[in-house]
Amino acid sequence: MPQSPAWNALLAHVNAHQGVTMGDFFTADSERFTRFSTAVPGMLLDYSKNQITEQTLGLLGDLARERDVEGQRDAMFAGAVINRTEDRAVLHTALRGGPTADFRANGAPVSGDVAGVLSRMQTFTEAVHAGEVCGTTGKPFRDVVAVGIGGSHLGPEMAVLALKNPATDALNVHFVSNVDGHDVLQVLVGLNPETTLVLVASKTFTTQETMTNAATVRSWITDILGADAVAQHFVALSSNGPAVTAFGIDQDRMFPFWDWVGGRYSLWSAIGLPIALAAGWPQFDALLTGARDMDNHFKSAPMAKNLPILLALTGIWNINFLGHTCLAVLPYDQRLKRLPAFLQQLDMESNGKSVRQDGTPLDVATGPVVFGEPGTNGQHAFYQLLHQGPQKVPADFIAVANPGHGLKEHHDQLLANCLAQSQALMQGRTLEQAKGNPHRVFSGNRPSNTLVLDKLDAHTLGQLIALYEHKVFVQGAIWGINSFDQWGVELGKEMAGSLLQALSQTTDPDGVDGSTEGLLNTLNTWRE
Repeated sequence: MPQSPAWNALLAHVNAHQGVTMGDFFTADSERFTRFSTAVPGMLLDYSKNQITEQTLGLLGDLARERDVEGQRDAMFAGAVINRTEDRAVLHTALRGGPTADFRANGAPVSGDVAGVLSRMQTFTEAVHAGEVCGTTGKPFRDVVAVGIGGSHLGPEMAVLALKNPATDALNVHFVSNVDGHDVLQVLVGLNPETTLVLVASKTFTTQETMTNAATVRSWITDILGADAVAQHFVALSSNGPAVTAFGIDQDRMFPFWDWVGGRYSLWSAIGLPIALAAGWPQFDALLTGARDMDNHFKSAPMAKNLPILLALTGIWNINFLGHTCLAVLPYDQRLKRLPAFLQQLDMESNGKSVRQDGTPLDVATGPVVFGEPGTNGQHAFYQLLHQGPQKVPADFIAVANPGHGLKEHHDQLLANCLAQSQALMQGRTLEQAKGNPHRVFSGNRPSNTLVLDKLDAHTLGQLIALYEHKVFVQGAIWGINSFDQWGVELGKEMAGSLLQALSQTTDPDGVDGSTEGLLNTLNTWRE
């Protein structure tokens, strides 16, 4: 790939920026913001604070065309088998396709199946809210415990927190993901089994951490309400009917999804049932509609106005040509506090690869290290490194114009900080401006994007999530990797299985290194 004409042209173009700062760009061009920003209804992307020119964008567009990004995009929407290592289509877009959609996975129609599951989810959600579906003692459900991990947890939790409205939400939704016993115990403390509904999310219903937690919650329920309570208090979000039945959950309480739905892309499916239960079905439907609107934009907008493509191309420029291999996600809205963790999984699990689709090794950087916290909390934590550390860390700022809480003074301060931080990263402060104090010098010229949302509602949240999904896809297409498998999680799980026996039975493990053997011996000795 680095030997391609478009890639080599970008490598040569890097030298054109030597000694030129982003501040120089703004000084020379009063219309820079207009030239380097674009919008869809309710959302604006400002990418003007990147070290790019129109020539840079043109060359990046050449790279996208050389890599056939638009052709790969169309193949994904058409249901082609683009996840080649697992021989699967990639159709999370079908989950939010709407009532008139006709998506097909490798030629087979799937939209009817999607509509059927969504209809069952709506019926169940409305019945729970109406008190028609209740616990064994006849009391309506007040709490939901959602048990899952990874994609079955991060997306739903992020969305539930983003859409939470204590004044109107009928149910309190709690999440259990970590196999650490403290996680499940802290969630269950204070809950009443009689009024608790449990959702177990695992496509195979064999995920070790999830099933361990689910068994613990089942014991908590049955110890008080009896074994028959499982049928009324548990729901399975899974595709493994026999395993669900063996657990004690009735088939009519199982909501399936399909192998063309990856975990980190699954909140639009049955995995999103916690969102619907927390926020109500109209909100969940609006979430799907927002994502569908971004899908349509991604499919139809020209490259120069296409938000996911522009976000992806500026990232490619920063990572591969300027050497900035991290990304800070900085939402200036407390409701989005779990968005950085969700995007961390979405990006790093998708594009943390070093092998191309054809199995040949890559010799360029791929997915960035993603981290972040909501503003203004992050400013008092890691922004020091963002401003004055030797490495440059691109940042995505996210601001919401209308917060909906009515506390104007709070929101004015929040927005002022958001705008000031991106400006400070770009402009910096010279030694002269710092009055000769080198400790107060800021090098500046540090790239960032700013996404402005009109408001944070279910529709806009759907747009935002789909925007990043498609950005990750575009970058993977340019790097020539498969963004939809995750073999990197496999080896550690295999080793954990063999070490589990050594911990539980204190037997000597075979084939471990000296460090691991020493740690096992220490743990087993101290656990005695």
